[in-house]
Amino acid sequence: MRQYIQQSREAFSIITAIFLIVIMSTLAIFVANLSGKNIQGTVAQYRTEQAILYAKSYTEFAIMALTAKSCVSTISGDIDGTATEVLQGNGYHVDVDIQYIGKNNGCHNTLGDLVTTATSQGQIVIIDTYVHYRNPDDPYALSSTPWTTNPGITYHRRTLQKL
Repeated sequence: MRQYIQQSREAFSIITAIFLIVIMSTLAIFVANLSGKNIQGTVAQYRTEQAILYAKSYTEFAIMALTAKSCVSTISGDIDGTATEVLQGNGYHVDVDIQYIGKNNGCHNTLGDLVTTATSQGQIVIIDTYVHYRNPDDPYALSSTPWTTNPGITYHRRTLQKL
């Protein structure tokens, strides 16, 4: 009788140990999943902040280019990689469109006839800066589809500047 009770206690200990291992592994998986989501959110926030800073930088670069050379209409570039790498989610693509306001600005303009301005010295321009980037975890980011087909995530900044 005593031997039977001892064997049942050992079996109960094994079942308890297996039960605790299952509970601990489930808890570990939950913590790993939560940590992965937290990291993914932090990376998305970082990439958004980088896009905002690149938009500000390229806007200032466009203003500098306008002061050095007149009649600039577009500026574009890839940051942190080649054009193919940027399409696959490893960098940023920046497009800057510049439109001139007024009739007597000395440049071809698209808004000259639509917007009437008082006579003033210097040029008035609208600078639209678009920063495109893709999430590398997106399944479509691995294909090199152009920005027109799959724009990914776009940050837009518009600036009105008098030169």
